[in-house]
Amino acid sequence: MIESTVSYKRHRFPSAVIARAVWLYFRFPLSLRLVEEMLLERGIVVSYETIRCWAKKFGRDYAGLLRRKAPSPNDVWHLDEVVITIGGKTHWLWRAVDRDGYVLDEIVQARRNTKAARRLLTRLMKKQGCLPKRIVTDKLRFYGAALRQIMPTVEHRSHKGLNNRAENSHLPLRKRERIMQRFRSPGALQRFTSVFSAVRNLFVPPRSKHSAIAVHLHRIRAIAHWRAVTGTAA
Repeated sequence: MIESTVSYKRHRFPSAVIARAVWLYFRFPLSLRLVEEMLLERGIVVSYETIRCWAKKFGRDYAGLLRRKAPSPNDVWHLDEVVITIGGKTHWLWRAVDRDGYVLDEIVQARRNTKAARRLLTRLMKKQGCLPKRIVTDKLRFYGAALRQIMPTVEHRSHKGLNNRAENSHLPLRKRERIMQRFRSPGALQRFTSVFSAVRNLFVPPRSKHSAIAVHLHRIRAIAHWRAVTGTAA
């Protein structure tokens, strides 16, 4: 079991309250005001602005401690990008997931071109430390151009029907975007997704776990790990 290094000094609310508020906000499609109401039902009076501050400060700390999947040279990376409008301007969220739907990395960029695709691949190589067995994308030509420059030896399959895994990975964030009434800046989107995906990676079972008991056990272990990370384990 890991030992939490998160400090709650100078916060008048107990660590368990803060951790639960952050968990509710990032784990479920809830607005800050709804999290405020759920805590009030438990007799905890805290404003949604305070919850926002907790999410910004402690969400980053928690995400840095959450368990990450070990890289594998036999893995398959699925890459995709989705358009997000921020302040009337178009931005692109580039994302990479593995065969289980686990988010490997994501980056907000203002462009949809070869340079943007190359930046995603460069970050992936740095984070994973090894090349995948195969990369799957849609038919966007920029992926092929970037792969020829960065990973010329990796097999590349370009087919829209094969990339449903990456495309489906955008749906939870789309739901949150509607609830949050859009993001205020590219930086805010990048910060939110880094925590949101880390929490989702922990709690959502991989595709290989189909049975109800496997899903149940996965969630029990995820909750135990979350409590250890946040320093709220009994």
